[in-house]
Amino acid sequence: MPKRALPLLSVVLAVSAPALVRAAEEKEAWTPTATALRADAAGISLPQTVAGLALSKSGEVSNGGKGIDNYAQYLSDDGAIQATLYVYMPSYADASLAAYMTDKAIMARFGTRTHRTAYARATAVGRADGAIRAVYDDAADGALTTAAAFVHAGRWMVKMRVTGPTERRREVLAGLDGMLAGLRVDDASAIHSTRPATIAGCPAGDGADARMTGPAATTPIDIAMPREGSAPLCVRGHVDTADSSYEILQQVGLKDGAIIVPVDDSGTILAFDPAKTGKGYQLSIHSVGQTDIYGVYDKVPSPRQIAEILDGKDPQTARAGTVAAFAANGEVTLRSEDGSSR
Repeated sequence: MPKRALPLLSVVLAVSAPALVRAAEEKEAWTPTATALRADAAGISLPQTVAGLALSKSGEVSNGGKGIDNYAQYLSDDGAIQATLYVYMPSYADASLAAYMTDKAIMARFGTRTHRTAYARATAVGRADGAIRAVYDDAADGALTTAAAFVHAGRWMVKMRVTGPTERRREVLAGLDGMLAGLRVDDASAIHSTRPATIAGCPAGDGADARMTGPAATTPIDIAMPREGSAPLCVRGHVDTADSSYEILQQVGLKDGAIIVPVDDSGTILAFDPAKTGKGYQLSIHSVGQTDIYGVYDKVPSPRQIAEILDGKDPQTARAGTVAAFAANGEVTLRSEDGSSR
């Protein structure tokens, strides 16, 4: 499995990390106007100053020059409050899932004292259910307040993060709410309705290994999984790798439906979708601007096999049969295993 972009959480908490230093040197993905900063390909913009925060720098987190994984950093006058706007294009976009994975990352990053004090729908671009807004208090042993918001606009995801000292909590929340209020999208009808994910437990799979029985699909796969919190999901098992543990999710009450394994808070997921022809499950790996399509398994692979896929140690998935690359302008390039493109 090829390496994926670092989770967005790690980037927002380390704004001076090498990835952002490099991004500042790459081709600028944003167009500044007199008062705003605009991601042209996405048709999304935000004022250059908002709620006491001012634009500091902008660029690309990954995929340099493609304009599909963009960030803009905002700071308070003294630099104590840091905010980041992300506009990115994952091939599996879901604001509810992004909020859920960010929630897990924040809780893991900031320690046991961290507690969520808000996690609900919010208004974005005039739509009352167009965003999810989350607030976390007593982070980092009580030192920080951090807050986030998530919006799904057409093919694009918008993520906002604001972090600052606990004693300046009011300014942190004002920053996030100001960013939400200032967000502009050219096509307001592209905003998806969303709500926090409902995640329950469900019966585990049988745990037996699967066999790859068919070739990869030749076109991108639209995963048959409800998105944006529109239906409850459940955890049917866990995948443990050398680095982390991941949940295996399915729709509640749908035994033979699609299965996803979210990997990070930037939209990387493994998906096992019922094959369109015959029996079995098609494996695809989704990330920012790309979908790698593999073969068909006779059943959902075991947690052990999924761990090997994640670690790049599964011999059956050494190479994708088809890779779909998504450009900022909407074009899709398909590359087959033999290297040909179409």
